[in-house]
Amino acid sequence: MTGTDAIFDERLQGAAQAVQALLSALLGVAPLPGETARPERLMAAMRHGVLNGGKRMRPFLVLETARLFGGPEEAALRVAAALECIHCYSLVHDDLPAMDDDDMRRGQPTVHKAFDEATAILAGDALLTYAFDILADGETKLAAEAKVALTLKLARASGLGGMAGGQMLDLQAETRTPDEIGIVTLQAMKTGALIRFACEAGPILSGASKEDAARLSEFGRKIGLAFQLADDLLDLTADSATLGKAAGKDAAKGKGTLPALHGIDWTRKRLVELVEEAETLLSYYGEKADVLKAAARFVANRKN
Repeated sequence: MTGTDAIFDERLQGAAQAVQALLSALLGVAPLPGETARPERLMAAMRHGVLNGGKRMRPFLVLETARLFGGPEEAALRVAAALECIHCYSLVHDDLPAMDDDDMRRGQPTVHKAFDEATAILAGDALLTYAFDILADGETKLAAEAKVALTLKLARASGLGGMAGGQMLDLQAETRTPDEIGIVTLQAMKTGALIRFACEAGPILSGASKEDAARLSEFGRKIGLAFQLADDLLDLTADSATLGKAAGKDAAKGKGTLPALHGIDWTRKRLVELVEEAETLLSYYGEKADVLKAAARFVANRKN
């Protein structure tokens, strides 16, 4: 492990711990001004779906891109927590029987298994809306212009033209295999959109230039594709114990993926290319971006 990789590991763990602590506080039982009450069972389900570990890669990317441009750390952490609420809501809903029908997530029962389907649906609904509550709240100390920009980008990344739309395409791919363009579009929406937002958030909350924002957006697009390629590769090559969820489901359903279309060797070669392309985008920033470059390598080479 290189020195940079060690720093990356330390910062990834630090980001996970900081986001976990903030999310635990945000998901407390006491109602906020304007709320009437926080039902105990709903809060328990939300906490089960959020405070269950995970790498917290998306929050890390928010924090690290903000760090690159000298952005405010506390505000970046709240934006990271809002993004993680969106991500966790998507997992809660994705695990439901009507969608991917998974019983395990991160090595523990999924929300609908630990509680019930109706509670899981409501927990996901609440997490989705709470993300925008966190962004808008006065405790997120950013200029109104930055908050509006973040809110719009997160809504677009998570909604019908982003993650939710990508999930629809993913469901259709089980019965109607898309071509390569269709697969790339699906992946850019379902997985890539939130990862790209994570990389765009840092420049926005830091007040970086349009050129910097465009560069980090493209970096996010590259590693978003790498993340999904690695995910699809793991589905073919890893076991359920390593993944913490069922393995081999895409192949069993005949779902269209790039590894299924081109094979494992092509996928591994493409992952190397995507990492190189992502690192090249950040070469402008010199050593300041070394940890983000290490993140790109981690995304492509992860084991779960």
